[in-house]
Amino acid sequence: MIRAKVNDKEQFDVLIQDQQLKINDRELSLDLMEQRDGTLHFVHDGQSYKVKVVKSGLEQKAYRLEVNGHTYEVALTDDLDRLLEKMGMAGAGANKVNEVKAPMPGLVLKVTVEVGQEVKKGDSLLVLEAMKMENVIKSPGDAVVKAVKVQAQDKVEKNFVLIEFE
Repeated sequence: MIRAKVNDKEQFDVLIQDQQLKINDRELSLDLMEQRDGTLHFVHDGQSYKVKVVKSGLEQKAYRLEVNGHTYEVALTDDLDRLLEKMGMAGAGANKVNEVKAPMPGLVLKVTVEVGQEVKKGDSLLVLEAMKMENVIKSPGDAVVKAVKVQAQDKVEKNFVLIEFE
C-alpha cells in the first residue's frame, strides 16, 4: 500500500491491485487516458480532470502535480519507508546522512569503518547480531565517518547512535 500526503496536510492510502484502484478502502472506477502532451485525463463521478506532472523527485518520492490548474505537492511512502521510519531510520533514503542508529537491540560483532573514512551508499559499516542473526548495517548514503560510537562486543539498544557522519 502506498500512502500519499498532499500539501503536508491530507493523507490517503492508495492500493492498486488486479486492475483495481482503492483510495482509503474505497474502490474507484476511473476512465483514464494519456494525452500526447504527457498529461493524463480522467473522468471520475462525471467530473473531468487533467493531471500534469510538473516536477518529480523519484529518489525522494516527491512530486508536484497540476490538477485542473491547481498545484499540489505529493509525497509518497510505501510499507518499507514506514518500517524504516518506525525503526528510526527514516532518513535512510536521503542523500545527506548525519548518523546511523541501531535498528534493533543487539551485539556489535564487527566494525568495518574508521573515523575519516569515506563511504558510499550501500557500503558495510558494521555487523550487528540480533536474535542469533547477523545483520550487516550499511551506509544509507555517501558520507565521511566523523565518529564510531561502538566497538566489537558492545551491546546496544534500539536507536542507539552507532556511527556519525560529517
